[in-house]
Amino acid sequence: MLLQTSGNAALENNFSHSVVIHCQRRKFRCVSLNIPLDVIVVDHELNSTNVTYKLLQSAIDQQLVKINQCLLTNIKSLENMVPMPYHFYPDIWEFPVTLIYPSNKSENELQSVRKELHKQLLLAMDRPFLKKLNACDFSMTTPSGHLFNPHEGINTGVVGGKCAVVDGKYSYHHYMQDHMNDNGWGCAYRSLQTIISWFKYQGYTERNIPTHTEIQEALVEIGDKPQSFIGSKKWIGSQEVSFCLDHLIKVQSKIMFVSSGAEMATKGRELFYHFRDQGTPVMIGGGVLAHTILGVDFNQDTGDLKFLILDPHYTGSEDLQVILNKGWCGWKGVQFWDQTAFYNLCLPQRPFQI
Repeated sequence: MLLQTSGNAALENNFSHSVVIHCQRRKFRCVSLNIPLDVIVVDHELNSTNVTYKLLQSAIDQQLVKINQCLLTNIKSLENMVPMPYHFYPDIWEFPVTLIYPSNKSENELQSVRKELHKQLLLAMDRPFLKKLNACDFSMTTPSGHLFNPHEGINTGVVGGKCAVVDGKYSYHHYMQDHMNDNGWGCAYRSLQTIISWFKYQGYTERNIPTHTEIQEALVEIGDKPQSFIGSKKWIGSQEVSFCLDHLIKVQSKIMFVSSGAEMATKGRELFYHFRDQGTPVMIGGGVLAHTILGVDFNQDTGDLKFLILDPHYTGSEDLQVILNKGWCGWKGVQFWDQTAFYNLCLPQRPFQI
């Protein structure tokens, strides 16, 4: 009976005569955890306060259950772990979902967990939706003060057109930000920063937005530029942008060559499919200027075409009203492009990962 209830350890060092209970004292250390509670509920505006309270109470109860499950799953590493709630609201959903991830697990370590969640929630298996970086951020600006998605709320550009715009979240990078005076030469650098911010906030990379110096160092590392390029005020183009995307965050790009600004009028369909299928911002360089294209709207019957442009040449503060009212972010017709200058477009491609 003693063996069945206590196991072999209780019989160690005992003699083969009358039963002797062998006791072993073990020290247990208490681990103190500060558990964060962070819930989100969806409620109808006409509901009473009492209904809202009950929804909130139910959400807290459910989150405590999930936190308990997370603690039990990671019980061997409690000293270095805090169960952290993350809210996700992909564009393909009409409701938010909260997940609990252990704080000490990296994105790579959580990949198998995400795969199973993708299957349960019927999410595509070729792009990240549930990485920590995909979590909702309810602020209007990044921690460094850059505006998120200034194009949201702008009306479509063409009557009866087919519209496709950038998918997801990005930050707006332009002249004179980050204590950097790049007025007159840094527009392509800023467009590249905007593109990399998109990949960061979609969960494809954990890399911080590169500085001008880091961009120049990357081009020197791959042998595209000489050592003297670092610290200079020399321009870069769409080809260099594609090199940096590949070298810094392992993103491949397609390059579209356009012989003149007038030819941009024929690229509406191709860009429409890019934004529909890839959803990434596009960098366009021509002459001495670079811009970021966020979408297109075209009517295939009439031929009307407009481009949603994010202009990196803006030098003011992060005033959304000024940016929209002055056209630094907005729909532009084909006449926006220099009709005689050639243009190169860098179209970043989504990596296949969860």
